[in-house]
Amino acid sequence: MLSTELKHTFQIAAPPEEVFAHLAEPLHYVGLSPLVVAVRDVRRNGGTVNYTAVERFRFLGVLRRDNIIDVTLAAVPDGLPHSAEIFGEVRSPGRVRMSYRFAIDRHEAGSVVTDTLHLRTPPGLLRFAASQAGAVQRARACVLTDRLARPV
Repeated sequence: MLSTELKHTFQIAAPPEEVFAHLAEPLHYVGLSPLVVAVRDVRRNGGTVNYTAVERFRFLGVLRRDNIIDVTLAAVPDGLPHSAEIFGEVRSPGRVRMSYRFAIDRHEAGSVVTDTLHLRTPPGLLRFAASQAGAVQRARACVLTDRLARPV
């Protein structure tokens, strides 16, 4: 398996408690991650949540492929109100695996979020998977910022 790590850090005008609550809820990932169009079969067990998500890929703007992924999410609020983290694992068809971690820290008028992804793929898939994951990571920062923006 080949691997790579992607990291994206951004600021958001919302306190860590609010960012944490949003990222800890699986249903919020519909639209937050632009490829995710559905979340189902949510199973909670203490601080860990397992669920199935549907990623929708479009090829050439016409062909559609739904990718069913298994997600584990663990929410760790121990450092609130100053910091928190959410981490987990994604298992996708084709033996694509991704570990993820959101580190949320208080910063001035809101929070700073560090979104870290560690991808593992069979040979031949890493470049495509990393380009998709990087685009999702950047879009997720924009969507989360818009969703949690404070009116001025």
